[in-house]
Amino acid sequence: MRMLINVAESVVADALRGMAVAHPELTVDVENRVVVRRDAPVDGKVGLVSGGGSGHEPLHGGFVGPGMLSAACPGEVFTSPVPDQMVRAAAAVDSGAGVLFIVKNYTGDVLNFDMAAELAEDEGIRIAKVLVNDDVAVTDSLYTAGRRGTGATLFVEKIAGAAAEEGQPLERVEALARQVNENSRSFGVALSACSTPAKGSPTFDLPAGELELGVGIHGEPGRERRAMMTSREIADFSVNAILDDMNPRNPVLLLVNGMGATPLLELYGFNAEVQRVLTERGVAVARTLVGNYVTSLDMAGASVTLCQVDEELLRLYDAPVRTPGLRWGV
Repeated sequence: MRMLINVAESVVADALRGMAVAHPELTVDVENRVVVRRDAPVDGKVGLVSGGGSGHEPLHGGFVGPGMLSAACPGEVFTSPVPDQMVRAAAAVDSGAGVLFIVKNYTGDVLNFDMAAELAEDEGIRIAKVLVNDDVAVTDSLYTAGRRGTGATLFVEKIAGAAAEEGQPLERVEALARQVNENSRSFGVALSACSTPAKGSPTFDLPAGELELGVGIHGEPGRERRAMMTSREIADFSVNAILDDMNPRNPVLLLVNGMGATPLLELYGFNAEVQRVLTERGVAVARTLVGNYVTSLDMAGASVTLCQVDEELLRLYDAPVRTPGLRWGV
């Protein structure tokens, strides 16, 4: 496989060095693998910390900045960060108002953030945790007990980040993050496998002319494999899988997310089909976001995430945000 890297062993450190010089508004600790907004800790503000394996960029480091995360902890590719990173991040952003850990539901992430929470509390940092588990494709998966955490992570980080930026207390920021997760559902489709730098070849076998319905963001198996389908057919399957699991009574936020190797030309065409299905099903869309936000290295494919919102959640979603990966209102 051809990759724009030096050696596999340094790919995460090299990316962090590049991020540091591209974004001087961030403090990037390459050695300890922590990305922090440069003005942290902000007096009276709840800190938001998330993290996970690298390879999903811009999640999570690209979402550090005003209006979103206070810090992120990148692990090795598709590998959870370690508790020491999370404790270091919590200490860097804690102003005394407490810190919220936002954790995608993968076994390594859950165990390490739980351990980090205990260690941080031993150091006098008040910690709350919210688990993101929005993927309706499967109940248990290769790295997960229960549903996987995928595209809703962006909505949780954005809305909780806006609430924290307003100075809302830890208990309220946690409750909002939990509400967003509970209101969200996702479904992903792979048109090709991804290749990790260490392996240098596809992480799973997906024969030509087939796709994986319900794939995870590490290439975990989904619900089924089928012969290649049209954008229209994939939209029908994906949106109906989500709406079989939720019945939105309010408008929704829609994320049409690329897995890393699908061009915007195709994603916007897919968005048109997704919007068609939602209209047919009587679901009103309040806001739409299209692009590569929660990726899986060089996987071709897409995911759909819906989040039901009320007036407050929509106001917080619309609030200004200034990060490398998401920016508006500033």
